[in-house]
Amino acid sequence: MTTTLTKADLDLCYLSATDVLSKFRAHSLSPVEYLENLIARTEEVEPKINAFTATHFDKAMILARAAEARYASGATDIRPLEGLPVAMKDEVDLIGEKVTHGSLYYQDNISTETQFAAQRLLDAGAFYHAQTTTPEFCCAGTTDTRIHGVTRTPWGLDYTCGGSSGGSGASLAAGSSPLATGSDIGGSIRIPAACCGVVGYKPPYGRNPDNTAFAYDMYAVVGPMGRTVEDVALMQNIMCGPHPFDNASLRPKYELPLHHEGLKGLKIAWSMDLNFFEIDDHVRANTLRTLDTFKDLGAELIEIDLSWTARADRAVEVYLDHLFGGYMASVVETDPSLASPWAAYCVEANKNTSSTEFYDAYETQMQMGRAFGAVLEECYAFICPTLGHHEIPADQNPADTLKINGKSVNPMYGWTLCHPFNMLGRCPVLSVPSGIGGNGLPTSIQIVARHLDDQRVFRVGQALQQANPWLNNAGNRPAL
Repeated sequence: MTTTLTKADLDLCYLSATDVLSKFRAHSLSPVEYLENLIARTEEVEPKINAFTATHFDKAMILARAAEARYASGATDIRPLEGLPVAMKDEVDLIGEKVTHGSLYYQDNISTETQFAAQRLLDAGAFYHAQTTTPEFCCAGTTDTRIHGVTRTPWGLDYTCGGSSGGSGASLAAGSSPLATGSDIGGSIRIPAACCGVVGYKPPYGRNPDNTAFAYDMYAVVGPMGRTVEDVALMQNIMCGPHPFDNASLRPKYELPLHHEGLKGLKIAWSMDLNFFEIDDHVRANTLRTLDTFKDLGAELIEIDLSWTARADRAVEVYLDHLFGGYMASVVETDPSLASPWAAYCVEANKNTSSTEFYDAYETQMQMGRAFGAVLEECYAFICPTLGHHEIPADQNPADTLKINGKSVNPMYGWTLCHPFNMLGRCPVLSVPSGIGGNGLPTSIQIVARHLDDQRVFRVGQALQQANPWLNNAGNRPAL
């Protein structure tokens, strides 16, 4: 039987992870009570948003009771995330669990180990209560699969939650998870964060360890998602650091501060469109309003021309189609009848790339990096929209025509400004909400800093959050 949550119960579901942990330590909230509320919230929202591929409530409740006993006993060795549920993306290896990668090809796949960064969350006292939806092989900016169905943003059920960490973003926005894992090879953390009005962090390449071959792809990272900047920083501090089995992981461990100074006197560069993207009126208005907030906080805003061109779009398309599409082709070609439209699209695109074009992607990255590096040598951080357009149908497919401002754009890459910063893989990027558009959908900005200087994006993000809090009351949460 579905339980209807009271306002107080719903407020509890939307508490930040840091506040939940504080209440656990103060004995004013128990891990069992908190998990019970999340389970009730899941029963309310899952039929509408479809964020989870699997739930593990029975196992989670056993671990919540154990954590409750540890807090009650006055144990002095309470771990940083003791008793906190975390949703795991359905590509994250969890030993003994089915991990499908959103694909019929992997419908019976059982993991034989746990992803390195996820294991750190579990070692810190967290447990997983659910696995979250992703498009097949994490290959799209929307989340719609033949095995798990369509996932929708809680802000408007006709529209996408984003991808590929779509279920993670939707669950956070709906209040059924306090933290969630994501991965990002072309925007897959930041796109769903923007579509769902939450916070997502693309760490610098190598900052967080991975247990897959994609650990050696400089576009690809695993990272944290949450509802506040502090929660994401807390999670990132646990996930990051060198791992003996991941030769790409960086030494030493990088520790983010959880509190920062303001922005007074800092130079912040910005661009509305990176020179070649279409930006709709809702995104433009909220981005300009956010820039005004930064001015009010004492920052000096500098509009810049990076001299980037649509060549960057083609470069990232070739890079991902050549490598990522080739990887998918090796699976899809075993039985093409099982593939989703997006996977089939990527496999076909792979046939239209060459090693020469692949090398040209590196040339383009080098030129982009020089222009961007010059800006960030002079400025503390850089701001641009995360997405240029949010009215993307939940069931969008590659054959659909997509127009922004009346102009046709690529349905895969044309509406997201994320992938240029995967090309500059060592730059940290934080996606944070910038408001609600006139269409009722959330908008977002990306905060980017020079390579390997993670704390800068969190400083800027925290200042904006303090000036304009989000998801902190019923008036600025999705009305599910």
